[in-house]
Amino acid sequence: MRWPPTRPILTGRPLAFPRGAALDIGLAVCGTGLDVLVSAGSWGFSGDAGGSVTVWVGMGFALLAGLPMGLLRRWPGPVAVYLSALLVICDQLGAFTVNTLQVLLPISVGVLARSRGWRRTAPAAVLASAATAVNLADPGIALTGNTWFYSTGLIAAPVLIGRYLRGQEGRRKEDPAPLLDLLLAGGGVALSVLTTWPYWHGGAVPVWAVALGVMLAGLALGVVRHLPGAVLLLESGALLLADQYAPGTGSSLQLLTLVALGVFATRAAWPWLAAAYALTCSVAAVVVVDDPADITPFRVVALMTMVTAPVAIGRYVGVRQAQARHAAELAAERARAGRLAERERIARDVHDIVAHHVGAMVLRASAAQYAGASGPAAEALADIRDTGHRVLEDLRGLLAVLRDPGESPDPGFGPDEGADLALADMLADPDDVLRDAVARVSAAGLLVDLRLSAEAERAPLVVRASAARIVQEGLTNVLKHAGPGARAEVSVAMGPDALTVEVRNGPGTCPPTETLPSHGQGIAGMRERARAFGGHVTAGPAGDGGWRLTASLPVPREGRSACRKVGRFA
Repeated sequence: MRWPPTRPILTGRPLAFPRGAALDIGLAVCGTGLDVLVSAGSWGFSGDAGGSVTVWVGMGFALLAGLPMGLLRRWPGPVAVYLSALLVICDQLGAFTVNTLQVLLPISVGVLARSRGWRRTAPAAVLASAATAVNLADPGIALTGNTWFYSTGLIAAPVLIGRYLRGQEGRRKEDPAPLLDLLLAGGGVALSVLTTWPYWHGGAVPVWAVALGVMLAGLALGVVRHLPGAVLLLESGALLLADQYAPGTGSSLQLLTLVALGVFATRAAWPWLAAAYALTCSVAAVVVVDDPADITPFRVVALMTMVTAPVAIGRYVGVRQAQARHAAELAAERARAGRLAERERIARDVHDIVAHHVGAMVLRASAAQYAGASGPAAEALADIRDTGHRVLEDLRGLLAVLRDPGESPDPGFGPDEGADLALADMLADPDDVLRDAVARVSAAGLLVDLRLSAEAERAPLVVRASAARIVQEGLTNVLKHAGPGARAEVSVAMGPDALTVEVRNGPGTCPPTETLPSHGQGIAGMRERARAFGGHVTAGPAGDGGWRLTASLPVPREGRSACRKVGRFA
């Protein structure tokens, strides 16, 4: 049964906005704003003759560095290569944009490791490490071991985090193992240490105190997913202390504050988020602005834009997570409803089977009683007949509860008039169900070859009824998805320990049809029906371009022998 995915239908509606475009725009704005804040101090603003470049040249470099971040989610490899090349070019030109590229390049390599395999990640990581080393080496000075350690560690940390996140795909864990928190803490420490260690000797505070504070600020990211508000306050305080007592470290630690703000935005309500936004803007202004004379409307807008970017990204991620949770809950509820519906149908079949056999027992007892039985045998037969009638009445009440409201389980006979004959028709013979299904799909244009083993009659009636329903649903799917003109082969056979069902079909010669309604919930309903007996159902493409459905319904040996005896009696 070939079941291809449904093709989208072309309509006259305008093209929708690309999915995730808001996140791409946010990344591009964030990258550009970051370079504006980092490099704007070297631009030649009005009244500032000390600027080394003009505003337009500096803005051009900011756009060259930040705009490619909007393409990072779709083409992380080319973006990483581009940023590596731009880092080398800006280093040779002496542009301050190299400070921004040293932040954006590890991010791009981490995204590449998250979304692509090693064959693409490894060359880009080596190229990024080489570009970082070239930027760190002063002209005329050979690369030292510390330089290589810095350049390699700065790229290796996001690569390891990206590979771990890629390994977590498909595991359906909303909260992965604590290893993710450990990786966040390790990445925070690596980022804070590798980007600030050259400035540890620049203040009056002892080196060990600066190192301890930097490592604590990085380790705090290990709990940011659980305590985002507390981590945001901690990072803000650390950023103010670093700017006051360890000049040069504030710009690097500011990235940790923005990360904490982004995580906080995924969960906080708007009033708390507005307060966190104001706090982050204030702290960033204290760190960025050294001289009040440098405050310009342009720099204020750039700073607010940089802080807005993680808020927008965090809100976007929070909405997507909420949608994913809602979709998962809805899918689980639908699956649960499907399982309950299939179990209800199984229960109805079981009740029909029990009613069938009790009705047969009552018929035999009534026939023996009418034949002239006397004495204790007549009393026993009368008791069997009366008990059977009571059981049938109870079963009729249960069936009324289990059946759909539109169905009428009570055929209209009174408790003493024709109840046995009515219950005899409540369940069709499984073989008749099979032949009826074959006849219906054959009339709709399907070519069916039915092979029904005589040994299958040894299986219990409830197992045979379930097998008949599986075949019925399978043939319906063949007609729906393969279409008229397809050839189907149905085989029902008795194995050593199970009743096996196989429905195989080839491709059809006509378009699919919707002639026959479904009697269950498709493959899920078949599997639920088989699982009720401890069996299984498999479905997949066949070698000839068609589809193959197999089911195995275990039959205990004692069940087969008991069924054989009951069959002879009935």
